[in-house]
Amino acid sequence: MLKKSLLSVIMIGMLVGLLIPVPTAGETPIKIGITQIVEHPALDSARQGFQDALAQEGWTNVTFDMQNAQGDMATATTIARKFAGDRVDLILAIATPTAQAAAQVTSDIPILITAVTDPVAAGLVETMETPGTNVTGTTDMTPVKTQLELLLEIAPSVQRVGVLFNVGEVNSVVQVELAKQVAGDLGLEIVEAGATTSGEVLEAARSLLGRVDAIYVPTDNTVVSALESVIMVAEDNDLPLIVGEEESVVRGGLATTGINYYDLGFQTGLMAIQVLNGADPSTMAIQSADRVETVLNLEAARNMGIEFPPSLLERAHRIIGE
Repeated sequence: MLKKSLLSVIMIGMLVGLLIPVPTAGETPIKIGITQIVEHPALDSARQGFQDALAQEGWTNVTFDMQNAQGDMATATTIARKFAGDRVDLILAIATPTAQAAAQVTSDIPILITAVTDPVAAGLVETMETPGTNVTGTTDMTPVKTQLELLLEIAPSVQRVGVLFNVGEVNSVVQVELAKQVAGDLGLEIVEAGATTSGEVLEAARSLLGRVDAIYVPTDNTVVSALESVIMVAEDNDLPLIVGEEESVVRGGLATTGINYYDLGFQTGLMAIQVLNGADPSTMAIQSADRVETVLNLEAARNMGIEFPPSLLERAHRIIGE
């Protein structure tokens, strides 16, 4: 009798297990909260790439609650709390500040991050290889040294480089520190200019005039959201403007060797599918962009009084304005 009772319990357990719905593409309704720190083309592209990845893989029964903090950290926290209260199935946090806000309010809802430069420095994960938290996703760490080398290839006489960034963004501070570490070996001096809001970007850019030979804008959300102000200063004063990613070149930056944010978002979407299918974020390594590309803008070059070396034109992956 004992053996029969035990067998019955096991069989009932198996049947119950079969009745528990496992999320699969297009079957169980899924709700994903998307929180983005600010609107600008790079982050918008990452968001679109994420959504397209799910759609391409057949995840059509998904509702997206898309929220934008408009550069305000308090708003980012409010959005994160809303998602936690709504018990969404997954959170996509685009950029470091919104990722930090989400991680502070929930430790059980899976959080996928993208456009986050250094998840460890931001306190989101324990290590890149083993996050150890409910957070995983992709990093947009850019090849800072390669970008400064690109600047010297375009304008060999440059000695002082002005870096525009928000001192309150961990991702930006990390990139500026990297720039300072490699600058000496490249014969460059880094001149810092800070802007805490998009409204301060123009003044910060103008503060560099007379002090620098070129401007470098890393993947800083505050500065990139007001990039047109920096482009205007660069063009009016014939200053080469190197930027951190492709969308900023499209908008009028001179050049970059950087990542494609749409591809990065798509990559994050594929990771999200693994999580929705039961993978544990705490054991999923943070992924980097699969490739970087050199992108040049011919119109920007003319406006900044620059002529690209023929060898650079030959190897560029994309040339805007041809």
